[in-house]
Amino acid sequence: QVQLVESGGGLVQPGGSLRLSCTVSGTIFGITMAWYRQVPGKQRELVARITTDRSTNYLDSVKGRFTTSRQNVKGAVYLQMDSLKPEDTAVYYCNNDTSTWSWGQGTQVTVSS
Repeated sequence: QVQLVESGGGLVQPGGSLRLSCTVSGTIFGITMAWYRQVPGKQRELVARITTDRSTNYLDSVKGRFTTSRQNVKGAVYLQMDSLKPEDTAVYYCNNDTSTWSWGQGTQVTVSS
């Protein structure tokens, strides 16, 4: 059973930055990983994806502001979030890109002045 642990969230002012981390208990070699976010009452949405060769793609609303990366040997995935906006407020999760693993607890990101 793969376990996912997200961390790094918090309260930040608009325009600020946060770096989220995700640790996977199993291997991530050969697996496309992704970051998702969810706001209460809305569906979870895919924010960023990173393939095994480190190709990335992003939700249009975060392009140019968010950057995802990975360290396979550590089983870790990261999300650098810059120029944060109030609409980025959500609980952020990581998973593989087909979200077949059980979800972790996520990490809350709140962007507010």
